[in-house]
Amino acid sequence: MTPLTGCLLVSSLLFAIGLGGALTRRSAILVLIGIELMLNAANLNFIAFWRYGPHSEALTGMLFVIFSIAVAAAEAAVGLALIIAIYRHTKTTDVQEMDELRG
Repeated sequence: MTPLTGCLLVSSLLFAIGLGGALTRRSAILVLIGIELMLNAANLNFIAFWRYGPHSEALTGMLFVIFSIAVAAAEAAVGLALIIAIYRHTKTTDVQEMDELRG
């Protein structure tokens, strides 16, 4: 097994765990954690293809990962702000009970 194959195997396992967590959990915070796991799996793919690719001296993989981490931080901040606002209104973080969009 090559190192790239090992990295891709770990990344696909991490993505599957995140997808399963995002689709099966009822708490909005755990859904956000699942989404973060999927983003980290994509970051691992970026790093693996950059490191074991033909042009590892170019920093394109690192730039993609840094941009992805910035997007993930913004997503987490906005997501947590939305969850806090919804919790103040409905007194629950259950995703299935958040079916109304009135203010």
